Amino acid sequence: MKQLQIAVGIIRNPQGEIFITRRAADAHMANKLEFPGGKIEAGETPEEALIRELHEETGITVTRFSAFEKLAYQFPDRHITLWFFLVEGWEGEPWGKEGQPGQWMAGCELAAEDFPPANEPVIKKLQQI
Repeated sequence: MKQLQIAVGIIRNPQGEIFITRRAADAHMANKLEFPGGKIEAGETPEEALIRELHEETGITVTRFSAFEKLAYQFPDRHITLWFFLVEGWEGEPWGKEGQPGQWMAGCELAAEDFPPANEPVIKKLQQI
């Protein structure tokens, strides 16, 4: 069974909005909304992966972040561990650098059913802060 470690950035601006992207039509969990991030490479810490992935996917340079949540989730074909970080400092303006649509959403607008199921606990937690 495939085992994946994934660093995820919850990019939150001073107005409390969160930058969300949409998964590609040919990706696992196609067309679902997601927080930007990606696989942690061999020899890389979750924090290093976060900085690299957010630069690759959204074009920002992360300057301030904190651990938010760590979750494990079992899909029929894979086991994933998600390392969520709250990103509240960066340089540049996030955008879908890999062609993915992106948008800012208020935390109260996030709906768990629009995201992969592993994100549900994080969305509930975000709605409370």
